[in-house]
Amino acid sequence: MDLGIAGKTALVCASSKGLGLGCAENLAAAGVNLVMNARGVEALEASAERIRQEYGVNVTVIAADVATAEGQVQVIEAAGEVDILVNNAGGPPPGMWSDWDRDDFIKALDANMLAPIALIKALVPGMMDRGWGRVVNITSQSVRAPIGVLGLSNSARTGLTGYVAGTSRQVAGKGVTINNLLPGIHATDRADALDGGVVNAKGITLDEARSERAATIPAGRYGTRSEFGAACAFLCSQHAGFIVGQNILLDGGATNITM
Repeated sequence: MDLGIAGKTALVCASSKGLGLGCAENLAAAGVNLVMNARGVEALEASAERIRQEYGVNVTVIAADVATAEGQVQVIEAAGEVDILVNNAGGPPPGMWSDWDRDDFIKALDANMLAPIALIKALVPGMMDRGWGRVVNITSQSVRAPIGVLGLSNSARTGLTGYVAGTSRQVAGKGVTINNLLPGIHATDRADALDGGVVNAKGITLDEARSERAATIPAGRYGTRSEFGAACAFLCSQHAGFIVGQNILLDGGATNITM
């Protein structure tokens, strides 16, 4: 399918690896030029160069932490008049409800709620003026069904979800859509970190921890960054203009809900 977005430009946050990289790769495959952001410059430069060589698109890199005000300014300046914004940031650490204090919640809110909102506020007005734009926020399955040990993520990402629910309806008439993608377990560093916690808690091997988690997923496996990125690219396409303010699960059926 021709996504109809060749020649457009996308800012993809946290895109040196994992789900963000999957989104960047699939957008590049559709002919989209990229502004790629991550904190680690070495991994970011390596991923960007590979995408340039493989897909022949223009790629600008900006190594900055979007959870900080300084990082947001750097990323917004580098982005310029982008057509597509993919918000993404690593999740806060797991723990129990009694482990977290105010500073922990502020860090989670800065990274997983307030940073995406800052980029939306900075970049969406230009999209509205030009009559077309796409925003995809990578959140989590936990906004539909909370995960006890991910209380910081539950809280911050659900806050972003509420913001998007109202904002998306206000900008859709100007040709801009905002939607959320809700990943379950994918084969990324984040999954390795969560599985590592199970290893420590249960005294089992990493392979055993992965097998245990995969058994809880109806699809029987972890997702891949490529299939996640393909879903992101479709939401950014010309074919998705009537999808507004939605929360789309990509979790292999793991979230046991009716709607």
